[in-house]
Amino acid sequence: MTWELALAIVLIAIALGFDFTNGFHDSSNAIATSVSTRAISLKVALIMAASLNFVGAYIGAITGAKVASTIQDVVPNIPTGAPALALIGGALIGAIGWNLLTWYFGIPSSSTHALIGAVAGSAIIGVWIGVAEDQVNWSVLLNKVIIPMITSPFVGLILAFILMRIIAKIFGNMNPQRVGRGFRHAQTVSAASMALGHGLQDAQKTMGIIMLILFSVGEAQKDSEPFLWVVVLCSAAIGLGTAAGGKKVMKTLGRRIGEIDPPRGFAAETVASGILYFTAYVVAAPFPQPR
Repeated sequence: MTWELALAIVLIAIALGFDFTNGFHDSSNAIATSVSTRAISLKVALIMAASLNFVGAYIGAITGAKVASTIQDVVPNIPTGAPALALIGGALIGAIGWNLLTWYFGIPSSSTHALIGAVAGSAIIGVWIGVAEDQVNWSVLLNKVIIPMITSPFVGLILAFILMRIIAKIFGNMNPQRVGRGFRHAQTVSAASMALGHGLQDAQKTMGIIMLILFSVGEAQKDSEPFLWVVVLCSAAIGLGTAAGGKKVMKTLGRRIGEIDPPRGFAAETVASGILYFTAYVVAAPFPQPR
């Protein structure tokens, strides 16, 4: 075994560690509102989120969710060998550090954008120190990462507002207790949809990073789909991380941002999961390459 291959194995382990931190960091996003409205107990919510994150990651890999390819599209001309491994290692350490920092302070943030930003930052450094040229595809970074990152909270706000107005119009004159009980049951479905959407999105990016590592040491082709063992390991890592929980971020989302009752929680989770599916299958779809 060459030292480069040994280093690649270490980096794959670190990437799976990032996936684990992603699980306990972002799991709270999927279940915070359901737990805060007492629609689901914390234990049941964590088990559900962990299992559906695993299932979603696997489904995303075999049904064509394109988050993994977007990671590779951001740095289309990554070098091979030691320079690539150094750049990827730096990106992983930076993204893990951000995950741990925001988790410690209970700050809800996107692990996906943290990792893509770290990859782009490492690539820029690679250009500066002369180990690579034209490392970052700025068009992909702008259109698939930065613009969706800025617009998605506003899209979510507007759509959830509209959905909540519709719910209020339909159920406004009904018995509040009966409506609350009904929406607690509905939140089980919306929270499950949210957890599945997280799996579609979040484990995909780690699959993309691992495939870049394998490409850099000659163990994969540049545009290869994630191998089955990569899919299984990434799915398992994010599922186990989710099972570890994320109470600090959950407290911020479920209680500090605003008062949440079952109808509002259902509206928030329904809209958020819809955005996750849209971005996984549409926004992250690969751009056509110029001829």
